[in-house]
Amino acid sequence: MTITTEEAPAVEYGDVVPMPVHFDDLDAMGVLHNSRYAVLVERALTLWWTERGVSFTGGRPTTPDAFNVVREYAITFHRPVRGTGEVNVHFWLDRLGTTSADYRFRVTSTDGATVYAEGRRVNVRLDPATMRPEPWTEQARVIAGALVRTK
Repeated sequence: MTITTEEAPAVEYGDVVPMPVHFDDLDAMGVLHNSRYAVLVERALTLWWTERGVSFTGGRPTTPDAFNVVREYAITFHRPVRGTGEVNVHFWLDRLGTTSADYRFRVTSTDGATVYAEGRRVNVRLDPATMRPEPWTEQARVIAGALVRTK
């Protein structure tokens, strides 16, 4: 569940999901621990896809496209998130391949004015039986179309 205190700012591409920063997300200096950025991005993407029917229920994927893994993850930190509260995760698809999805993301202040971190995450859809890459379904391509950034 996401608790929102402010409406996410409109973006030209992709989507924005507000995410809470809890006390246990902070390091000894009172700033968001570096490993928690990946968790925030994961939770924002999971929430977005779940709202569109792509998730897990009872330990089973609701669609074949829910069975995917992270292949790459890269992040650049710009400014620390200081203390608890809420941040926005702005994400979009830079490229949707046959079996992969190349996401870009920014973790920002709630007004979008401050970029705390930005990065890239590549997911690959797998066949659960073989654990080998499998093409995204047409349904996933339609849903993902809302996230694709046109250049």
